[in-house]
Amino acid sequence: MVKTGNQERYDYDVIARWVQPDARVLDLGCGDGSLLQHLANTRNVRGYGIERDPERVVACLQNRVNVLQIDLEQGLAGFEDQQFDYVVMSLSLQAIHNTEGVLAEMLRVGHEAVVSFPNFGYWRHRVSLNEGHMPVSDILPHQWYNTPNVRFFTMADFEQLCGNRGIAVLERAAFDEDRLIDVDPNNYASVALYRLGRASA
Repeated sequence: MVKTGNQERYDYDVIARWVQPDARVLDLGCGDGSLLQHLANTRNVRGYGIERDPERVVACLQNRVNVLQIDLEQGLAGFEDQQFDYVVMSLSLQAIHNTEGVLAEMLRVGHEAVVSFPNFGYWRHRVSLNEGHMPVSDILPHQWYNTPNVRFFTMADFEQLCGNRGIAVLERAAFDEDRLIDVDPNNYASVALYRLGRASA
């Protein structure tokens, strides 16, 4: 488990297990660069972060993480096909408007893609909605009026999108806090992680 600020990031260790040593990694929505730091320390990766927020770009530079200030909604036109071994997006996919376009770009620029996101099908979130309120939790800390999230989807929704768009799910992991959830993760997991590739013809 990795702690960034006040948040425990169980997804970092899973991502590190999925990424091969010495890989080339592009981290989309990299924040302060803590994931790339973790991957550099544990897997000796070489990588770049992509971040839009100026304060987070400065934080990356202070953490000695290579970073480019780019708006992901505009795509990754500056990168060549298959330039990276992995393109990672950790807990940011739900904040993207152009979901399909970004996923396609991830698998154009990288041999594989790794994404993690809050699972809005989590049972505690359903309880909140049933009680008449949008869910607020450790993984969804914002109120409805100040949340950066623009997409609200479940693991089942995401897997359906992958199937419809020819994206292969290579591995999947799901957690409720620090517990790995194997049974009915769409209902009992608060965070989902996927390792993705292009489906074979």
